[in-house]
Amino acid sequence: MSFEQRWCCRKRFRECGLKWTQTREAIINLLSSKKGHLSAEEIFLEVKKLYPGIGLATVYRTLELLTELGILRKFDFKDGRARYEFIAGRQTVEHYHLICRICGKIIDYEIDLENQQDPLKDLKSTLIEKFNFSIERSDIQFFGLCEKCRHHLEKD
Repeated sequence: MSFEQRWCCRKRFRECGLKWTQTREAIINLLSSKKGHLSAEEIFLEVKKLYPGIGLATVYRTLELLTELGILRKFDFKDGRARYEFIAGRQTVEHYHLICRICGKIIDYEIDLENQQDPLKDLKSTLIEKFNFSIERSDIQFFGLCEKCRHHLEKD
């Protein structure tokens, strides 16, 4: 985790009058260092290596708190488990997911809004104007087939 991200997380805790604990820091460090989208169970197994006494309920409570604070984002990729991703300090990045309906592979598609044009900008503008709605973030998921699964289907 970068200095800026760590500062952003600690600042958010202070603003809310919350303690910065080893467990919370371990979960934040894990998610900020991993590429991908981890489930609560996967996070629990990793953090338990550092803190053997930690319980699964503590991990669930911490994940919900970190999600409420805007440090993590919770996703439902229709695989029966919530998955979490570190987002603190990344407000200038728009983030979409491509999810393979066969193998479950998740492909991140990120757009650095300072350097790239958002391909969904016109749709968002239309929605903002039509419904007088202020969009703060978007969680857009595209379901289909990854290259590998599509190739296997074409061979059969």
